[in-house]
Amino acid sequence: MLVNAVEMINKARDGHYAVAQININNLEWTKAVLQTVEELKSPVILGVSAGAGKYMAGFTVVTAMVKAMDAALKISVPVALHLDHGSYEDAKKCIDAGFTSIMFDGSHFSIDENIAKTKELVELAHKNGLSIEAEVGSIGGEEDGVIGMGEIADPEQCKLIASLGIDFLAAGIGNIHGVYPPNWKGLDFGALEKIHDATGGIPLVLHGGTGIPEDMIKKAINLGVSKINVNTECQLTFAAAVRKYIEEGKDKEKKGFDPRTLLAPGVEAIKETVREKIRLFGSDNKA
Repeated sequence: MLVNAVEMINKARDGHYAVAQININNLEWTKAVLQTVEELKSPVILGVSAGAGKYMAGFTVVTAMVKAMDAALKISVPVALHLDHGSYEDAKKCIDAGFTSIMFDGSHFSIDENIAKTKELVELAHKNGLSIEAEVGSIGGEEDGVIGMGEIADPEQCKLIASLGIDFLAAGIGNIHGVYPPNWKGLDFGALEKIHDATGGIPLVLHGGTGIPEDMIKKAINLGVSKINVNTECQLTFAAAVRKYIEEGKDKEKKGFDPRTLLAPGVEAIKETVREKIRLFGSDNKA
């Protein structure tokens, strides 16, 4: 059931749990996530980066695939199709392509330009029935070539962006994309509390959900985080499972080279990762 993310995120905020954004990269990824959330009766946000959209032949193709698969699998739980870290141009393309939610990442612009572009996209998204996420303070690490230094967002700038009518806000609190280094200092919960207080209870988003300790995840949810993004962890578990299959020589047994068979361990690994995250975030049986 494709919907925008407003209701599921607001319910998560009020119920003190978080909805997972699981980024998708191909048909197998999408199918694995949809089957798992249906099994656990959890809402979900399917994240699509610009790079993943290009890999899957464009945003219109992604929309067509997700809509058709959602119907074919008879998915009954709420599913949002969401642009992740979108540019101004890609945000407009996804609105036209039939996405149900967008993120505009204007964190690399000056605050004035971020405000101006966000304001325009809020009006356009809401006019077309989409939810919209914005960002203040770049998230550390790299996401499809967009490199952030892991800034701590300014609560006053967060307040300005939140006042534009966005539906949820991504604010940098020391989180990074990808694998966390051994010397990572952890999430800045003091900053998170200040941002939560300054933005009047707007649902907050935690990017870089891979590798954050469970106690930090639970504390972040208690402090207003209602959406947590997961991408790298699914990629790592997928790669490890497929590597194991090949290293054990199973691709050389009978028709083990068939991609449907060869990729099956990776698909199961994605499903197990998604199960773990949904149960940790508390969104199971919340559809």
